[in-house]
Amino acid sequence: MNSTIDSDNHGAPPRPRRKAVAALLTFLPLLAILIAVITFVACRKDSDGPEFRLTYSIFFPSTHVHTKLAEQWAEEIKLRTQGRVTIDIYSGAVLSSASENYDCVIHGVSDLGMSCFSYSRGLFPLIECLDLPHGYPDGKTATSIANDFINHFQPQELAQTHFLYAHAHGPGILATQAPVQTLADIRGQNIRGTGITAMIINALGANAVGMSQPDTFEALRKGVVNGTLCPIEALKGWKQGEVIKHVTKIPAIGYTTTMFVVMNQKTWEKLPADIQKIITEVSQEWIPKHGQAWDDADNEGLQFVTELGKTVTAIAPEENQKASEALEPLFDHWVQETKQKKQPGLEALIFINNKLGR
Repeated sequence: MNSTIDSDNHGAPPRPRRKAVAALLTFLPLLAILIAVITFVACRKDSDGPEFRLTYSIFFPSTHVHTKLAEQWAEEIKLRTQGRVTIDIYSGAVLSSASENYDCVIHGVSDLGMSCFSYSRGLFPLIECLDLPHGYPDGKTATSIANDFINHFQPQELAQTHFLYAHAHGPGILATQAPVQTLADIRGQNIRGTGITAMIINALGANAVGMSQPDTFEALRKGVVNGTLCPIEALKGWKQGEVIKHVTKIPAIGYTTTMFVVMNQKTWEKLPADIQKIITEVSQEWIPKHGQAWDDADNEGLQFVTELGKTVTAIAPEENQKASEALEPLFDHWVQETKQKKQPGLEALIFINNKLGR
């Protein structure tokens, strides 16, 4: 019977198979169109530019508020560039040490870097002016002035990198093992400080011991130094409040430490103009965020040491006046130093005083 049926159909395929072939013939053109569309979209995406993967070295630990802000900055850039830029953050100085951070950006060890100008003493003669004891009221003010200062003077010392923005902490305090009621109490003591802060320490009669924040906790714990001149934030952010006993506010000091965010010049030049524009815009938006973060962190640092039972006092007005008089020669000395280097030191001082309303 089967042979008869096959004969009657003259070898033609059964009707279900015929329908499948017809459906396939209909689907193939649609599949070809779909593949063409996907290929076109992929090509359009590639033509927008390749993905740029950048490395960002930060000396702050991963838990620090300014590391968190840097992560948010990187995410915002990734979002606005629609994924064309990815920034990998290496916190805790694992990619480059705090003191070598800037140099490592210059030489391309990392594409981006955040650290303190003062950790490279002598490399930033004009920018050092920002760290003098001007009596900054808070971190927001210090951060704003730092960016205005750099944008105004365009220091040649930054020419080897592309400057994105700066931020600076609120007025520094003295954290020690022994109580400080008069300047005589710190005379001869070993106090941690870097750059201009080391000069402040020496001017007050103590011995400055240069070291970065990452090394300070152990130095305090082991008694290598008797105290540190730092933002009150550092007592929590770097856990230094756990190994000191007394915090003394000396308004005459009122110094800050200015920090940079810079990019390797060659890396910057490789980026398309639209991406450069986005990074610049996001960086400008992050300036007040860092300033506010410093002030919030200072409040948290004060609460941290208070809860630990540490004493927090302000030096007597007459002792504060003595500190002010002891620090006055620093400004004259600094102006003379910059004059020898053909830097506008006096103009820089006047600029900051005007910004502070003096």
